[in-house]
Amino acid sequence: MRGMRFRTLAMLTCAATTTVAVAPARAAGWAFDLEVAAEIRAFPNDPQYPGQFEHFQPSGTLTPELSWESADRKHEIVIKPFARIDGQDDERTHADLREAFYRYVSDGDWSVLIGVNKVFWGVTESRHLVDIVNQTDAVEDIDEEDKLGEAMVQFTLQKDWGKFDFFVMPGFRERTFPGVDGRLRFELAVDDDNPVFERDGGRGAVDLAGRYSHYFGSWDVGLSIFHGTSREPRFAIPQTNDRILPVYDRITQIGADIQYTKDAWLWKGEAIVREGQGDTFFAAVAGFEYTLYQIGGRSWDLGLLAEYLYDGRDDGFAPEVIDPINGPEQTALVTETPVTIFNNDVFVGARLALNDTQDTSMLAGTAIDAEDGTMSAFIEAERRIGTSWKAELEARLFLNVDQGNFVDAFRDDDVVTARLTRYF
Repeated sequence: MRGMRFRTLAMLTCAATTTVAVAPARAAGWAFDLEVAAEIRAFPNDPQYPGQFEHFQPSGTLTPELSWESADRKHEIVIKPFARIDGQDDERTHADLREAFYRYVSDGDWSVLIGVNKVFWGVTESRHLVDIVNQTDAVEDIDEEDKLGEAMVQFTLQKDWGKFDFFVMPGFRERTFPGVDGRLRFELAVDDDNPVFERDGGRGAVDLAGRYSHYFGSWDVGLSIFHGTSREPRFAIPQTNDRILPVYDRITQIGADIQYTKDAWLWKGEAIVREGQGDTFFAAVAGFEYTLYQIGGRSWDLGLLAEYLYDGRDDGFAPEVIDPINGPEQTALVTETPVTIFNNDVFVGARLALNDTQDTSMLAGTAIDAEDGTMSAFIEAERRIGTSWKAELEARLFLNVDQGNFVDAFRDDDVVTARLTRYF
């Protein structure tokens, strides 16, 4: 089965490459681009839970993009699917339509987008509290940076007094999770085939969102509101105690993000208030980035990062009657809110840019629990090779882990990832 998955990826890669070779990349407003990547994950520690694979996890990805823009730049079409074939975790072998939309831009001050798209909100480094439009693709990584495409109608109005975006999202997408044989998972695997939808939610429930953004001198400000099915699920453990079921609630979230730029200083902050998952709670992350330019007489720039993270959500369990979408009604032990590791943490890090022709850069940081000292650290480095290749190296480490900390679920899942990407 695993050999078949890799043969399938090879066939897809060859087919896509052939398409690029025989068809003009730029003609009559059309453009075609392709990314093909080979990746290997190495887990130095033995698996923590039964059923998990041991040390190495090879995989490959394919990301083609077809786009078109009219001569007057009023009409745009973008189609960007994504596929990964994984050699160890069947749940990580998946495909997604990241983008597939039509956009019309008027002669005036408005535009409309219809289709599937990815939207990013946020300014801080360690956590993006306000980024709520797209669902997290958690089989890709646990840092919540990878997102699934979201079906939407987006209306944008740009005025001198600011920009307003309004979203209508007619379908909900559940979060992806590693399978039983995957790493970076909980002791019990998440059964994402049997989600639970609370408070009149469901896959067909319509979500609404809006955001106002503008700049005032050195200040960039964003205010957002979301009403719909939470992208963060709560977790339910049935009486059988053999799996975890994701529980999705209808919520209302108000968010704000702000950034202030002054010389080498960049001050950042995000905050939310959310209702619908346990008691209404407040969460925030705030800090700064200070850049040292041309260090050591070179062209290198070094950014120093520091942020504080607070989250006031409840962290307990309570018995609750649940009704899984593909199972009978039953009693389960359910978290009162979605779990988080960032309830009282300090993040410190550094960003190094060599500013060379190969765009060599490195980012490293660690989140430290202010109560028990648990640390979740990462290192990311990348460098272009020629004009068509990029090499990346990433590491994620869990240090000084307290047994009562949520991070304890991943204590043996330190991982190093090497990735080589070819651009066509």
